[in-house]
Amino acid sequence: MKLLLIEDERTLSRLIVKGLHKSGYAIDTAFDGEEALELFDINMYDLIILDLNIPKIDGIDVLKHIRQTDENMRVLILSARSDIDDVVIGLDNGANDYVTKPFDFQVLEARIRSLLRRTFSQKSTIVSAADIKINTAQKIGFVHNTPIDLTKKEYAILEYLIFNKNKIISAEELMEHVWHSEVDLLSNTLKFHIHSIRKKIAKELGDVEVIKTVRGQGYIIQDNEVNQL
Repeated sequence: MKLLLIEDERTLSRLIVKGLHKSGYAIDTAFDGEEALELFDINMYDLIILDLNIPKIDGIDVLKHIRQTDENMRVLILSARSDIDDVVIGLDNGANDYVTKPFDFQVLEARIRSLLRRTFSQKSTIVSAADIKINTAQKIGFVHNTPIDLTKKEYAILEYLIFNKNKIISAEELMEHVWHSEVDLLSNTLKFHIHSIRKKIAKELGDVEVIKTVRGQGYIIQDNEVNQL
């Protein structure tokens, strides 16, 4: 999943990015409101983490722009403004959750996972499609009950395809949601990762093709009961 972190405290921003990278998230960063809106307007994100005390454009005004542009975007406010009135203002202006500073990183991660599950209409941390399961809390993939030895990027690709099961996902969309914005969208990186995931799944399932290629359109994972594209 691809996140946008809007945080002007650069040391804190680096720490958050480092922690979320370990969990397999792709992250773009902005250090002021203007930069945040520029990134938001040209990229696709699954969730935005927003500090309210940011320069150039206040966080609440950034939130209003986001909500006017995309009513479904998940926004988590991460702010030192801890008064009840500030929390209410943030939620009333469209934030989906509000975490106050100082914060526990594990709690922040859990809130992110919860919002992303809500985005894709998933209540459980265990999500399945075809013969594959993923644990979104532990970031582990399984064939039946056997763990698959996936890299972080491979897990992120598999997670996005399973969250969007029975839907054809273009290579461009996968790249947008799994890599940060600086990646070369014309590279063969995605094909190499897809090949690697298929190879690891094949060790347990044999020749069963879980990730299918739809020529000229992209990739799809279908539930067992779905037989046709």
